[in-house]
Amino acid sequence: MTELNEYECEMLDAMLEAFGIPDSLTRTQLLKLFDGDEATAFAMVQILSWEGLIKESGNHGDYELPEKLILKPKGEKFLKDGGFSRRYQLEQQKPVEVGGTLVKLQQQNMRLQTEKLANQSEISRLEKQINSYRTRQYIWWALIAIALILGYWLGHR
Repeated sequence: MTELNEYECEMLDAMLEAFGIPDSLTRTQLLKLFDGDEATAFAMVQILSWEGLIKESGNHGDYELPEKLILKPKGEKFLKDGGFSRRYQLEQQKPVEVGGTLVKLQQQNMRLQTEKLANQSEISRLEKQINSYRTRQYIWWALIAIALILGYWLGHR
């Protein structure tokens, strides 16, 4: 199903309910239902056609409304089962899956775990390097202290 909002679902259900006893709607009745808005009416007719709920009769061009719409038995059953509004509500109740399918989430989890391990090993390597530099620094400080003491001792002798 295309992404329909709640209002559009209600409009489609109202349109299906408007078919009535003869199970058909004329172009005039359809335009009256949509207050003369032919673009919206055409879009709704297209959705119902794609869903296979209606049959068009007497088309006039690619972008005009047909002369008559006929409700298929599938459309009648669909409306009795709650129509588009019920389908919309069921879609809203489904848990939202963040980031896609379970497989995608597992792949992303593995990638993140690998990245975490790589970062941890890099941190470990850098900590060893820092410790090595600190040790060198202490050795230099000790050598400087020894040189100062020797210089002072030799200078006062």
